[in-house]
Amino acid sequence: MEHSLIILLFTVLLLLTTTPGTLSQPSPAVAPTPPGPTNVTKILEKAGQFTVFIRLLKSTGVANQLYGQLNNSDNGITIFAPSDSSFSGLKAGTLNSLTDEQQVELIQFHVIPSYVSSSNFQTISNPLRTQAGDSADGHFPLNVTTSGNTVNITTGVTNTTVSGNVYSDGQLAVYQVDKVLLPQQVFDPRPPAPAPAPSVSKSKKKKEDSDSSGDDTHTPADASFAPRNVGSLRDAVSFCVMSALLGWFYL
Repeated sequence: MEHSLIILLFTVLLLLTTTPGTLSQPSPAVAPTPPGPTNVTKILEKAGQFTVFIRLLKSTGVANQLYGQLNNSDNGITIFAPSDSSFSGLKAGTLNSLTDEQQVELIQFHVIPSYVSSSNFQTISNPLRTQAGDSADGHFPLNVTTSGNTVNITTGVTNTTVSGNVYSDGQLAVYQVDKVLLPQQVFDPRPPAPAPAPSVSKSKKKKEDSDSSGDDTHTPADASFAPRNVGSLRDAVSFCVMSALLGWFYL
């Protein structure tokens, strides 16, 4: 019996040493999951409290524009995201009163086509150019200033501050703002400057002055010329007649 048990144990040991076991093999390495494409709306959804801004990003098509820019180019993007409470602070009917084009401009006005880190706000050049268009005065000016750790934003219509850093990865930066950034071009357009009054050209003015001067000098001269000539002739004739009479008298 003991002899049979020894033979059985020897056989088992032999099988373990000659047959590759699954427990002795190292498990294959798991490849790291590549990061997915950057999606602004999903980032905002994860952060919460940006429901209205997300809806406007999608309805205006700006969300698709940002998705393409972030995943198909090296251009960074900075977004000032108003919270739901920021939209609640707008006058009732403000968004509904805008045309489709103005809604696009409103959302694009919250996007800067470059990456701006929180430390860059102190040295940034104003006005910032947004995706809404030209930043010239009266169009889409956006100015950022800092006071200590506070970042202030002004649009010519809205004055607000950055209240939090939502997301930053070196290419995309999302900051929460306390108010909706209202562009001056849409909410307070300035009237065009009046056209300058037409000025009289120097040559035309000189000609008019010359004509009026001619009328003042020549007419009186011509009117007084005839009487002077007539008087001189009469005096000469009288002198001749008197001379002839005196000569005849002495003869």
